[in-house]
Formats: sequence, structure tokens, C-alpha cells
Amino acid sequence: MSGPVNLAPARGARTPEPEADTPDAAAAAESAGLITRLGRLWERGRLPSESEVRRLFEARLTDVAANKLARRWCELYGAADGKDRRLMLAALAQARGAFPDGGAEGARLFKRFNAQPQGLRFLVELRADMLRWRKQVSGIQALDKDLEGLLSAWFDVGLLELRPLTWDSPASLLEKLILYEAVHEIKSWDDLRRRVSPDRRCYAYFHPQMPGVPLIFVEVAFASQMADDVQVLLDSTLPPQDLDKARWAIFYSISNTQPGLKGISFGNFLLKRVVEQLLDELPKLKSFATLSPIPGFADWLGKLDAEAVEAIVREDKVRAKTRKREGVPDGQRWVARLSRAAQGKAPDVVRRAGFRLAASYLQSMKNGLPVDPVARFHLGNGARIERLNWAADTSAKGLKQSCAMMVNYLYDLDELDANLARLGEGKPQVSRGVGRVA
Repeated sequence: MSGPVNLAPARGARTPEPEADTPDAAAAAESAGLITRLGRLWERGRLPSESEVRRLFEARLTDVAANKLARRWCELYGAADGKDRRLMLAALAQARGAFPDGGAEGARLFKRFNAQPQGLRFLVELRADMLRWRKQVSGIQALDKDLEGLLSAWFDVGLLELRPLTWDSPASLLEKLILYEAVHEIKSWDDLRRRVSPDRRCYAYFHPQMPGVPLIFVEVAFASQMADDVQVLLDSTLPPQDLDKARWAIFYSISNTQPGLKGISFGNFLLKRVVEQLLDELPKLKSFATLSPIPGFADWLGKLDAEAVEAIVREDKVRAKTRKREGVPDGQRWVARLSRAAQGKAPDVVRRAGFRLAASYLQSMKNGLPVDPVARFHLGNGARIERLNWAADTSAKGLKQSCAMMVNYLYDLDELDANLARLGEGKPQVSRGVGRVA
């Protein structure tokens, strides 16, 4: 779509016709088409009418007729295709626009939906659609704000249950791990068996109203030292780890499963709860770290010009800024160079340059937060950037995202608050070893 969809002008207002060859003309034509289609669906009784939609917002929560209408609306939405769902959301957005911000009408609508069978799961899926179409349907942002506030309360961490997932868990639940794994693809049932084997741990948060759906899960491996190669961690042919000798817990994959819960933060509580659980089970553990991807690195590097790259990779940065050198590769060429080097024998100079570039990226901030989404999560939990690892993920995804580099974030339990304070000052906590060839 070419622009936000406004379902209707204000009552009594006259909408001027834009020039036919302007972007506004296309948006207006599209909006008119949506209004016409919505009107036809109302006339045929396929969707609740405009007055009925308003009643979903206005009627008391104990209103029997309105609650029956809400059940019908949910059933129609569940059976609708994408186009009709967008129209139904647009009708809600139009009705919501008639009420002031901060009013109770939007909350009343979603509380009414939540009271329906499987209402909470329905709302999570509904919000996923709202986020998908928030730039196409005008007014949906207000609806999203209403719903996000309610979901934050309904998914408060105090209401969630932490459960371990093992090979003995129901097959339907294990299948969801395969489906929702977002960091390192689970390629087979043998691969899955390794990840939930007795010498590994996998924990997930569940909501009592969605008992069969893991909301977020973390996969944990154990080692005698901090891990530096995810291919080793994922190798199902290696013998089991002796947990009695394990001193490090390595969080190597954290996956959110519900797009509709975006912005509802419980991942930080998950890791801290898991650390407590692991210390109870394995008191000999001393250290906790991640082995994490750097998903935005290659894209960031590819956008740098040659001069910006040179200022980072050269130790004599002042000289690099004041004297432009001929033939210096730009960011795109460095992405290709680092990716090639990760798949062969890399010269030390290339590795050092790669580490400097990655370290610079991980410490880059925007609006007071780290640019990289994974760094934003872990640094926001109080971790610190501990070490960069060369050729740690040479999969196609690893090469594409970060030229195969990965990073360890260290969770020093005594330093989490101090690290958060430094992050608040715009200075992410970084180990002295970052940037050194490992």
C-alpha cells in the first residue's frame, strides 16, 4: 500500500480531490475503495455494522448483547482472510478514533475480547496483525497503545511459570521449539534431542491461559571455560559434557515466540530466574555468559564509506581522518573480505581489523540505546561485552549477518547494576580484551 488508510473524513467535512498524479491521489482512491468494500460487507451482514462496532467500545462489560457480539466478532476475525482482517481492524481503528485518548473505551473493548474463549491467545494474535499493518491502517496506533498496556499487565512476570523442557516433554511442545527457534535453526529431531539432553538445559516461560505455548525460551550449554564456537556447541556427535566439571553456563539461544508480545519485556527476568535455577541444580557453576550473534553488523559495516572504515581499523585514527588514502576499501568490500577470511586462514591483520569494526558497532548507540538488538537486550540486562570470537558461526546465516563473528556477553552477578548505570550514561561496559585477536 502506498500510504496510511483513513477510513472516512470527519463528519460534515468536505474532502478536496487531490491531483490525480500525486501520491495522495492514490492513497485517497485506495481509502475510498476500502470504505466501499467495508460498506458492502456491512450491508451483506458479513461483518458487524458500524453501530455494532461502536457498541463493542461503549457498552458495559456486563452487557450480554455486546458480549455476544464480541464473540461473533472474534469468530468472524478468526475465519477471515488477510484482506477482511485488515478491514475489520480498520473498522475498530475508525471507531476508536471517535473517543479521546486516555479514555476507557479501548481498554473496555480488549477486556471484552479477553473474556471470550481463548481470549488471551486471540488478543496476542490480534496484536501481531496490528503491528503488521500499523503503517497501512490509520488510527491503529491508538488501538495498539491500548492493547499493549493491558498485555503488559496480563503477562506480568509474576504470573508466568518457568518450566524446563526435556526430551520427555510432550511432542507437541517439542515441535514448537523447532518452529520458534529464531537464532540457530533446529535441523532435525536428533539436533533437538541434543539441545534438550541431560547435559543441557532449556527453560521457557508459560502463561497459565496459554499452557501449551512457550512465550520465550533459552537454551543453555555447560563448559569448563567460556565458549567461542557455536558449531562446537551444536555438534550432536560430540560426547556429553560432564556436568560435575562444568564451571561456565553458556546461553547460546534466546527466542521470543509471539510477535504480538513485542515490547512486553520478560526476557531479562527469564535469564535471572534461570541463573538462580542453575545455581540450585549445579552449585559448582562459577560464571554465566552468552555466545551471541551480532545480527546487524554486516549491514552496518556495508553502509560505511572508505574513510569511516579507515578511521576505525587504523590505530593511528587522527592520521586516518586527516589524510585520505587512495584505494582504501569501503564497508561493502570489508564485508566481503571478512566473510572470505572467516572461511579460510585469515591473516592476523584482517582479524584485528574485523574485531575493531565489530567492537565499534557493538558500542554504537542511538537514542541512548545500543544499535544492535542483541546487544540492546543483554547490555540492558546489565551484562558486559566480554569477548569477540572469530569464525564462531560460519553458517550461511552467520556469514550474512556478522561475517561469522560472535560475541560473549558476561553476566557478572555482582556488577549488573553498575553496568546498567554506565549504559544509562551512554557508555556500554566493555572488557579490556575486546578487539584483541582470540
